[in-house]
Amino acid sequence: MYTKLITFNQSVEEAMAEVPVIKAQEAHQQIERDPNTLVVDVRDAADIVATGIIPEAINVSLGSLTYKADHEIPEAWRDPNFKDFSRPIITTCGTGELGALAGKLLKDMGYTNVSRLEGGTVAWKEGGYSTNPVD
Repeated sequence: MYTKLITFNQSVEEAMAEVPVIKAQEAHQQIERDPNTLVVDVRDAADIVATGIIPEAINVSLGSLTYKADHEIPEAWRDPNFKDFSRPIITTCGTGELGALAGKLLKDMGYTNVSRLEGGTVAWKEGGYSTNPVD
């Protein structure tokens, strides 16, 4: 039996088409306007060192997001930040690809107010916004 394969780039293209995009300036304004906005950086912790992390963001790697945002697994495995399916969520990573995949994952899981930061944390910094260093 032949199984259709999908590449990383195809997955990213699909996710970028499905998840609304938000530019750095809009994201910054939304965070200031609505402190309930959850910014999720889905890079592995070691990868955040290169750019730092957006001050308001939490780090949940893409791999662990699959269960930390799942309401059907034991509560001890979940991240309480994902309790509300309607909470405004902005996903990000270094340049946007993993953020798009995370946004699609969250939408597929039933989250209704998800957007992805266009260009990721690199675009955030290029927009003149600060990041916090990590060790």
